[in-house]
Amino acid sequence: MKDYTVKVLDDRDLEFIEALRSLGVQRNVAALVTYLSNAKEVSSREIEMGTGLRQPEVSIGMRFLRQNGWIEERDVKGEGKGRPMKVYTLKVSIDEIIKHFEDQKLKESAKAMESIRKLRELTSTA
Repeated sequence: MKDYTVKVLDDRDLEFIEALRSLGVQRNVAALVTYLSNAKEVSSREIEMGTGLRQPEVSIGMRFLRQNGWIEERDVKGEGKGRPMKVYTLKVSIDEIIKHFEDQKLKESAKAMESIRKLRELTSTA
């Protein structure tokens, strides 16, 4: 049997996840972004063990990261038979990801302010 070490999230990482969650980011996506920002290249299994997410949660979150072009994935042949294992790397900086969520919130805020302006306009002409 081999010894195997996996990075796990610490208190600062959990705080980072909660900050992302407060912006409306799904828990699994927040955990994946945080974990990948601290790791060079990791497998799905390492992510599961390090974040406490279940395999389906990792897959769903990875779909979001893939759609945004934030991750790079490649197949690595394991020992023996079986399917190759996927390993993941964050291919954008954490600052770019934060900027994405910042821009999203700015758009939402601008849309809300436009609705408020429209309401004021409609009540002042009534």
